Amino acid sequence: MTAPDSELTIDPEALRLRAEKALRTARDRTHTLTSCVDEHDLTAQHSPLMSPLVWDLAHIGNQEEQWLLRAVGGRDALRPEIDSIYDAFEHPRAERPTLPLLAPAEARGYVHEVRGRVLDILERIELRGAPLVDAGFAFGMIAQHEQQHDETMLITHQLRRGPAALTAPPPPGPADGETLPEEVLIPGGPFTMGTSTEPWALDNERPAHHRLVPAFHIDTTPVTNGAYLRFIEDGGYTERRWWTAEGWAYIQEHGLAAPLFWRREGGQWLRRRFGVTEPVPSEEPVVHVSWYEADAYARWAGRRLPTEEEWEKAARHDPESGRSRRYPWGDADPTPDRANLGQRHLRPAPAGSYPLGASPLGVRQLIGDVWEWTASDFLPYPGFRAFPYREYSEVFFGPSHKVLRGGSFAVAEVACRGTFRNWDLPVRRQIFSGFRTARDAS
Repeated sequence: MTAPDSELTIDPEALRLRAEKALRTARDRTHTLTSCVDEHDLTAQHSPLMSPLVWDLAHIGNQEEQWLLRAVGGRDALRPEIDSIYDAFEHPRAERPTLPLLAPAEARGYVHEVRGRVLDILERIELRGAPLVDAGFAFGMIAQHEQQHDETMLITHQLRRGPAALTAPPPPGPADGETLPEEVLIPGGPFTMGTSTEPWALDNERPAHHRLVPAFHIDTTPVTNGAYLRFIEDGGYTERRWWTAEGWAYIQEHGLAAPLFWRREGGQWLRRRFGVTEPVPSEEPVVHVSWYEADAYARWAGRRLPTEEEWEKAARHDPESGRSRRYPWGDADPTPDRANLGQRHLRPAPAGSYPLGASPLGVRQLIGDVWEWTASDFLPYPGFRAFPYREYSEVFFGPSHKVLRGGSFAVAEVACRGTFRNWDLPVRRQIFSGFRTARDAS
């Protein structure tokens, strides 16, 4: 894999500043997530599904050391003895509290020392000449890695019991949400899926290739809590006919009857959100639902989940020019008036928000707010090549994992674009996952 020629002509100083900003923005967020709780909360395991926060902190530093200090900078290892401890593939999350983890103060010192040396390398290195450094790829990869773990740590904060440790203002609501059409027709025809030119795109987003997608209708906004509540009240969790065999077995085994963190009390549905218990807001996109739940709702509604290629066409294809955009609104980077990203708000925005972020055909909130389950298994694109390591994507390919698209309020701008692919097991509910539905045009 090589960086695109068009990106190699970017002013080297501008590229350096972009990489430095991405690294510093990620570190500021990491500090926020690890400084707002005490040492006990940093070292505790709040759920067997998640690592202790202090493991994520040191893992961030270890990955940065391995890729930017050693692989890019050619420096000697600082702490080679901890590589195994912070290898995500060697130790499942449930086991990590039993490992000899760095204590919080030592972990902070370690990531600080690594970062100082990395910035020194960034000042001096030429950002071209090898795949890892072309267009600053390795620095962008590590900034995305840290932001992905920041999202993971935010999930841990949501699972954590106790008073609120994080605060954020509510997101803006739409002025025209009630007048929007329920769905949008996406015309059939070819479009370009994936990318071969985005300099910091990861291997599973590559290469760009053509897909022929028949016409379909897709929801204008993600499915809301209010709509999902109608599914619950209509016996959605008790009707076998809406569920796949695996999904029905799973909800029966675990006694599921509503999204994660919901409970019914005194005739009212409440939810727990980052330490605060509040009424479920009907106008917000539903969040913390598994693929099985999303699929069952779609069947109940007489619809289906969109395929991954349908989702990307709805998000990127400009029918007037025939080209695929970087984002629904165009090629410009995300801004706060276009998408709910970066933990600026600790919740999805009401359905229909961010009209400036709409696609050419008027589909809203395709970027940010909630990850959106698709019908598709996580598979490689034609011509896929693992880079720079198989464990990022390749080992997860297959029918076990379903694709999610679009990001959530917990995703940073650097780790979210129209081509970005997320994936997870269909049982997962602790992630910030929602969905929208689709139907064939015929």
